[in-house]
Amino acid sequence: MRAADIENDLDRVLVTEEQMHDRLAELAKQVDADYAGKDILLVGVLKGAVMVMADFVRHLQIDAPMDWMAVSSYGASTKSSGVVQIRKDLDTPLEGKHVLVVEDIIDSGLTLNWLLEHFETRGAASIEVLAALRKPDAMKVEIDAKYVGFDIPSDFVIGYGLDYAERYRGLRDVAVLAPHVYS
Repeated sequence: MRAADIENDLDRVLVTEEQMHDRLAELAKQVDADYAGKDILLVGVLKGAVMVMADFVRHLQIDAPMDWMAVSSYGASTKSSGVVQIRKDLDTPLEGKHVLVVEDIIDSGLTLNWLLEHFETRGAASIEVLAALRKPDAMKVEIDAKYVGFDIPSDFVIGYGLDYAERYRGLRDVAVLAPHVYS
């Protein structure tokens, strides 16, 4: 779906599909260099990171297996509750692997912080974060994300895998959801 198809639900587009693809290609070049010859595992955080992971991995030159974890702290709200629920755990052991967590967005950072602490107990050789989007002004905990696509304002955003109540994930761009939709 295109922004023009749902323009009444949007305030404005922040990042176009083309901008996202270009930035993910740049980040893939960095990851190729940083992880050459290493036993890397990409860990996508469901559901939001599906689009990011799919587009990112196609830009990589290295062979990078992937696994998925589903956690939730939003429900049908526009703000993270900070209470993390594991909905699907990893199938791959992390021992000795160089883990690159692939996220759609770092908002409060609470869920990702919990996830990183959780992964540290599993024996990974290293753990880094790639996030398509980051909201620096919304962060409640410091997250050291080595690879970041775009810093954006603290508005509630949808598209490119991001949702509101399971809607709008298929929007090709990242856009600010109009308040009348969720208020």
